[in-house]
Amino acid sequence: MAQHRSCQAQDDCVRKVTLSTMRLRVLPPAVLQDPRVESLNLDRNKLKHVPGISKLGNLRKLILSKNEIADFPEEIQSLVHLEKLELNQNQIRVIPEGIFSCLPRLKHLRLNNNRLSALPKDLATCSSSLQYLNLSNNLFRAVPQAVLDLASLQELYVQNNMLRQLPRELFEGRPLKMFKAHGNPLWQPPNEVCAGGIQQILNYFSQLQNCQGEEDRRVKTMFLGASLAGKSTICKSLKQRQVVLVSEEERTVGIEISKFHIQDFTFLFWDFAGQLEYYVTHHVFITPQALVILVINFQKYQLNNDIFQELVGFWINNLFMRVPNSVVLPVGTHTDCCTEEEVEEKKQDIMSKIQAMLEERRANLTHFINNLESSEESEFYVDQWDRLKEMESCTLTILNLVPVNCTDYWDIKKLETTILEHVKNEKIFPNVIRVLPLVYKEVEAAIVDIVQSEETAEYGMMDLNHLLCEITRREHLSHLDTELFQDILRYLHRIGLIIWYEEIKQLESTVFLQPTFLITMFKILVRYRLVQQLESISVDLLVGEHATIRDQSNWVWTFKSKAMLCQRAMRALVKHQLYSEGMRDIFEEMVGHKAKKGKLFSLLEHFEICLESEEVSERWGGDHPEDLHIRAYFSPEIPEGFFQRLMVKACSFYSAHWVAKVTCLLICSGKPLLIKENNQKGYSYLELRSRKPVQRTEFQFTWDFFMAIIFIIRKLSEEWPGLHMCMKAPCRTAGCPAEFFWPDVDGKNTVTKEEIKTCGTCGHRFRTELLLPKVPSDLGVPQPPPPAHYYVTSYGTTTFGPSSIHVNRQSILDK
Repeated sequence: MAQHRSCQAQDDCVRKVTLSTMRLRVLPPAVLQDPRVESLNLDRNKLKHVPGISKLGNLRKLILSKNEIADFPEEIQSLVHLEKLELNQNQIRVIPEGIFSCLPRLKHLRLNNNRLSALPKDLATCSSSLQYLNLSNNLFRAVPQAVLDLASLQELYVQNNMLRQLPRELFEGRPLKMFKAHGNPLWQPPNEVCAGGIQQILNYFSQLQNCQGEEDRRVKTMFLGASLAGKSTICKSLKQRQVVLVSEEERTVGIEISKFHIQDFTFLFWDFAGQLEYYVTHHVFITPQALVILVINFQKYQLNNDIFQELVGFWINNLFMRVPNSVVLPVGTHTDCCTEEEVEEKKQDIMSKIQAMLEERRANLTHFINNLESSEESEFYVDQWDRLKEMESCTLTILNLVPVNCTDYWDIKKLETTILEHVKNEKIFPNVIRVLPLVYKEVEAAIVDIVQSEETAEYGMMDLNHLLCEITRREHLSHLDTELFQDILRYLHRIGLIIWYEEIKQLESTVFLQPTFLITMFKILVRYRLVQQLESISVDLLVGEHATIRDQSNWVWTFKSKAMLCQRAMRALVKHQLYSEGMRDIFEEMVGHKAKKGKLFSLLEHFEICLESEEVSERWGGDHPEDLHIRAYFSPEIPEGFFQRLMVKACSFYSAHWVAKVTCLLICSGKPLLIKENNQKGYSYLELRSRKPVQRTEFQFTWDFFMAIIFIIRKLSEEWPGLHMCMKAPCRTAGCPAEFFWPDVDGKNTVTKEEIKTCGTCGHRFRTELLLPKVPSDLGVPQPPPPAHYYVTSYGTTTFGPSSIHVNRQSILDK
């Protein structure tokens, strides 16, 4: 019996082989000589070919991702038992016919992050078996016919291709449960419909079947620029088709929204206030697939880097990070205050400096990529390399600057003509056209009527069911059911016409028919000169909130020193604004009370703008040389408002003590973790520190705490697709400037097997768990090798069960 169990354990070991991150350029012969192998993991190597793989006739799982394969391995057709095949993150352009017809059991296929533009027809022979297919980040212009023939497909990923249209058949007659298609220039169905999921896509096609689809030519146009640049003047002059000069007292506070028509195009104008204080909320509304008009005051502009950075560079940098594929039209205003020569000189200076920013960004990305590629352990950085390559393919489209004299209507007309020419260009705006069922347009028109009705309150906040009742009163919409109504609301929410946050429990039954009202709510608490607003609260209003003048002084001091507002101060500010605008009836609904959180605070927490929190008494006590200490570096810089949103998100999970505006101390099970922001140009990072664990058994908890915060940082940084982030650990030798670059993170730990790290600058050696998330091994106890894995470097000895295999240095010559 004992002998039988021993043989069985050895058989289990043989069936699963892992050769990941071993810098292999060829397969070790010993692997190919064992036909019992059923699972082979070869990811993160340097393989270009896998000759002899056909010998493993019992393979069920083959992982070849993150290698250097350009030619699809045709020997795979011999692996007739194969169920899972992963070839993602290679350089494959073509897959030959005759491969998939030999793989009748294939269930899972990953081909993402290659250079594919077509699939072989014989993929359809996997119709009854294939359940998972990932084609994202390739070059597909249409969904291949073979995909439409996969009757058992449950998951399909086609993000970041060049798809313009999705066929209805893709969603019918198959058990599809997961589908993702963002990052494509889709016009049927639009991306805003696809974002609603498979059921909304099916409903969309069902409505198209009932009636002729209508083309909707709609362009979200965002006006950005410094304060008093002339954004509002241009917006209103374009809309009213005459010169409309806006005084300083009438300038935008927060964001203003309006609609404008040119020929058969509808423009949604979003006029963003230029003061830096408002930028913390701007990110909520700055979206991709929009025209950005960057307005620059030529009267203020001077030919020096500081003024360029203030009036132009700041906005270009933030667009790089937030919407790196956006189209930017620079517009120079106040040209009537400059000579023709000055206008031309400033135009050339701005365009050349923007071009220099584009080139600097490309150079920085190339530098980061080259650093990873030249690393001796480049296989540990494949995910980071892929992210950088994806960023390298994205860049702002900067259109030629248009100088405008806002007091001259012909200049306004010239700007209108220029805008129209650009949006008609399909190369610049490939998805400006959307095909919509007629009912979408009818519901939108009905909502506009309701908003303009005298019976509707000015703030336009309405109960979801009441809105449905109001709409179905119209005879042509009496058939509208709840599911279709909510689909259309989701679409209108995504394009910015209405706001419905169904994911927020306190707001799931409320529709904001006027997005400007929500922005008004935001700007009460996130605004220019907030201190003056606090100081202007009347004594009567303070008394109504059971507060005193001394409380008011404390509110001002706390906000100035810690960027914090207590709940009573926030209530007083909101009441001051709402009462002054005749909206007393919704005050309690917006701010709530102790027993129930108000709608405004729910929104601010949802967008990570503020958080209800209490201070704790623990103090950090200063940095110690023995602290575990890491840094998250950002390029080109840490986005405005990023640190504040990180704090709000982190403090929703952990107790916190706010130390200063750029410092936060988090507490978990009594263990402190300090986060500090350093946002200098060219040297932007977040620093995380924790006390070194006393017991080696405590490392797991400490690094888990670190990784939880890093996960939040990474998720938050995804909202800025043009933002590059990398992790480093400073050398622990005092005065040494070196840093250890973190490899890719897999789950809670980094992809590394080293127990000791050596600094290339000072030569000192450190335990890996002092620099990277790694649980220290007990060096006093011999660790048996995991029996079910191969461990192979590019040369040396590998252990496999009770046997040892010697692998000579590999030298591969391209032929």
